[in-house]
Amino acid sequence: MQLFYASLIHENSCILSEEESWHCIKVLRSKVGDTIHLTDGKGSLYEGRLVNIQSKGCIIEIFNTTHPNCIKSWKIHIAMAPPKNADRFEWFLEKATEIGIDEITPIKCDHSERESVNMRRLEKVLITAMKQSLRTVLPTLNEPEKFRTFISHSFEGQKFIGYCNTENDIELHEVYQPGRPALIMIGPEGDFSPDEIALAKENGYTAVHLGKSRLRTETAGIVACHTLELLNQMNNRKS
Repeated sequence: MQLFYASLIHENSCILSEEESWHCIKVLRSKVGDTIHLTDGKGSLYEGRLVNIQSKGCIIEIFNTTHPNCIKSWKIHIAMAPPKNADRFEWFLEKATEIGIDEITPIKCDHSERESVNMRRLEKVLITAMKQSLRTVLPTLNEPEKFRTFISHSFEGQKFIGYCNTENDIELHEVYQPGRPALIMIGPEGDFSPDEIALAKENGYTAVHLGKSRLRTETAGIVACHTLELLNQMNNRKS
């Protein structure tokens, strides 16, 4: 199944964007009458029929709607300092979307080597990963924030900070309670500064590590995302 994305879908019809229309017509060679599957990124899967071919906006007539991705009781939010290499952050976004991440916030830390990100490009990475993995929920990508601003926000769930050389050797899977929303912060290549770690703990974050190996920033994010998603899925099977 080929999945298309349309942010605005009316009750019985929608118009594909110019980019999606080009892919539909030029790449897939779709014709009038063909069945088209699409999502709005909010959990719904639409089945429609191509009724009008236009290079800048194909018109789809919707005839069926389902909700294949059940509403999760848990949410996974990762706040990460983007690596110096932009490709590595895009790789993280792609793989985390496939796994099931719900929200991402780029954060600027004391040791950050990247000051800005291309939000428009990152949104495209998320959309492409959602379509490729046949998911119907588009993760939320927040605007970048400074660490000290982000840390002050309230969060209804468990809060973790992962960094090297944690003094207590607590692993994420040992303290996370499946079914609850989780927020975990992952630092830059130079790790969080001692001041940032102390501030996080003062604001209710639990220090955890993600295994015995020293991980790259983007790898740590994937390990955290997969650990949380797997624990929740295993818990659902038991209940």
